[in-house]
Amino acid sequence: MELRHLRYFVAVVEEGSLTTAAALRLHTSQPSLSRQIRDLEYQVGAQLLSRSVHGVELTAAGKAFLDHARLALAQVDAAVVAARKAAQPAKQTFAIGFQTGHEMNWLPQAMHALRDELKNTQVTVSSDYSPNLAEELVRGRLDVAFMRVEPIFDLGYEVVDHEPLIVLMPSDHRLIAHTAIHPGELVGEIFISGSNKATVLRAVTEDYLRRCGLDIKPDHGVDSVTMAVSLVASTRGLALMPAYAKNMLPWSVVSRPLQGEPPTIDLAVAYSKANGSPILKLFLSRLGELRAAAPEKEK
Repeated sequence: MELRHLRYFVAVVEEGSLTTAAALRLHTSQPSLSRQIRDLEYQVGAQLLSRSVHGVELTAAGKAFLDHARLALAQVDAAVVAARKAAQPAKQTFAIGFQTGHEMNWLPQAMHALRDELKNTQVTVSSDYSPNLAEELVRGRLDVAFMRVEPIFDLGYEVVDHEPLIVLMPSDHRLIAHTAIHPGELVGEIFISGSNKATVLRAVTEDYLRRCGLDIKPDHGVDSVTMAVSLVASTRGLALMPAYAKNMLPWSVVSRPLQGEPPTIDLAVAYSKANGSPILKLFLSRLGELRAAAPEKEK
């Protein structure tokens, strides 16, 4: 018994006709296919198909044989796939995460750092909130992430940039005439800041306002820059956000720098200290290149 006997048998059953299976599936003649089926039945020792003017139908023996024939063919196909994969050089995987919006600035640099490994590495890219990225690193679903230094997670952090905070405002706000915004201008405005989930941004903002002698409580707390942009547009409020927010501004929202020395928030490459990936080791060894390529600061 050969594999072709099984393939012919399954094709005839699925088409319900010797003639159709021969012409459309197997590209052989109907008399030749009939001989192959008879040879199979001889080797099995039982009639597998009953023939009539309406086509072919499975006998009881044929029904019992069909499932095993399909399983045998599936196992052969799986063996072929496995052999072909084994014959090819294994591709390593490397998963990079970005705090949403940062991929616009940092993905090209990250890929450049992996330039020597890209041919043999399958790189996946995702974006999310910083605390969620930290959880993915802890669970081993990411190898590195461009994110905030989240103090409650025991991860390795390498700071690659210090981002200044900027002011987001509606495009027709009275303050757009200013080239830079004095922090005192925030008083009396609807104020949007980081939520309790965006702990790093919230802490940096509160520390800055305290140093400026301003007692401003946020009217709205947001988890991400995209939420802040939406609230600025809808509530006509002001928000202090990291400079990368400029990547995501619609026409209805504009940005201005702060006067004087603005507060900054760290952007770090985070990773699990238990991750022994050689690609991770290579990536971390090239962080100097990443720092040198940091996006230009807000002037």
